[in-house]
Amino acid sequence: MYDFEARHIIEALRSGVPSRAVGQYFSEARPRIMKEISNRLDMVCEQGKSSGMIISGKYGEGKTHLLNTVFNLAHSNNMVVSYLSLSKETPMDKLYLVYQKIIQNTYLPMRRQPGFMHELEKISANSPIANEMLLYAAKHLETDKLYYLFRSYLNTEDSDEKFLLQADLEGDFIANAPLKKIYRRIFNQTVKYNVNFTKTRHCGDYLSFMSHLFTQMGYHGWVILIDETELMGRLGKKARLNAYRNMARFLLPEKCPEATLSIFALSASYTEDVIEGKHEYENLEAVYPDEPEPARTVLNLLAGAPQLLPLTRDEINEVLYKIQDFHGRAYGWNPDLSIDTLAESTLSGGYLLRTKIRAAIEFLDQLYQYEKVGKTTISELGKEVFTEDVPSLEGF
Repeated sequence: MYDFEARHIIEALRSGVPSRAVGQYFSEARPRIMKEISNRLDMVCEQGKSSGMIISGKYGEGKTHLLNTVFNLAHSNNMVVSYLSLSKETPMDKLYLVYQKIIQNTYLPMRRQPGFMHELEKISANSPIANEMLLYAAKHLETDKLYYLFRSYLNTEDSDEKFLLQADLEGDFIANAPLKKIYRRIFNQTVKYNVNFTKTRHCGDYLSFMSHLFTQMGYHGWVILIDETELMGRLGKKARLNAYRNMARFLLPEKCPEATLSIFALSASYTEDVIEGKHEYENLEAVYPDEPEPARTVLNLLAGAPQLLPLTRDEINEVLYKIQDFHGRAYGWNPDLSIDTLAESTLSGGYLLRTKIRAAIEFLDQLYQYEKVGKTTISELGKEVFTEDVPSLEGF
């Protein structure tokens, strides 16, 4: 009988497309960095201490898989997780676009689909959590816009207004004038901001507000996973420097929102291709001579990011053993061959972990379908025997 969950795992590995399910079942490799990440998660859950880190690695060496493993680990710790990739539409130099993508890809613990606004709709206007969030928005943010917005959201009975205010919380910011008009209609009071809100300067308020909201909702913290960080290298000079400044909001504890852990995945070539190749330190001195921080600190973190080392032979064998097991369960057969034989089949896959995995699956596919692969044949489904390369001449 076929195991459809196992088949899903095999097909995900075969395609090379990162999968949360694969991250759940293949999580034992790289124990050193996983231990560090686990310790950071514990600090967020137990002490509310925020931090950020950067991991780097070559293409196909498992950066995205590692993020998916962290995704599952965070959910098992009752933490909210946001997962996104930087792109042309989500550039790091525009924090308001990054925030929008973060919210669109936010998963509550053990939910397969993103979204949390349905939980927000359950908060009543006079509940303890509502009062706490209004106090926080009024006293602890750079601007008090979110106080007026959230209070309006909790009290309006107009569906159109509710939609506009919810869209703002999701990153589709409404102008100040319509918000003031809505607030005046509901409470018959005039809005006067302590600082006039602009999305390019004050988007950090929304990150802080949401992180506080998640803890008040009973979750143990917020994990933000950002992939394809190396795409910052395609930005213009000043845009890259602004991107580094924005990264500080996720990496430096004194600038991070409360109870958050942010992890950036970066190509190992970024230092050589961008930081050194495009002379980022010199650019920083030229563009921001009087205010190099926090971009300089972020550049140091990028340049010094620990690189994922290739898996050891034992770690690769552990992965191959699981692949063999999942393949058998996926297609209802017993691939009774040694791990050494399967490991030898991966030599044709080059040095990348991703291609080694594909080579192993292709090897198992051929054994299953044709009962032979090169020098290896099987007389019974799943049992290996070896034949000579040159046929015997005795019969001629």
